[in-house]
Amino acid sequence: MTQTQCQQMIDAYFQAELDVLAGKQTTINGKTMTTEDLGEIRKGRLEWERRLSAFSRPQGGVKLASFN
Repeated sequence: MTQTQCQQMIDAYFQAELDVLAGKQTTINGKTMTTEDLGEIRKGRLEWERRLSAFSRPQGGVKLASFN
């Protein structure tokens, strides 16, 4: 997954939020959502935002000390 693809998914979820708030149904990845699904749409957007932010975090994680 690239940064561009993550941003495209965030944009799709954001548009879905706007559509649902305007009283429309929306479909993402073959799943049709209505106003009752607004929480799920927001959770999906937050997940993609989390994935996108992972690109800007330093790689390598935690380094452990070695005691010989």
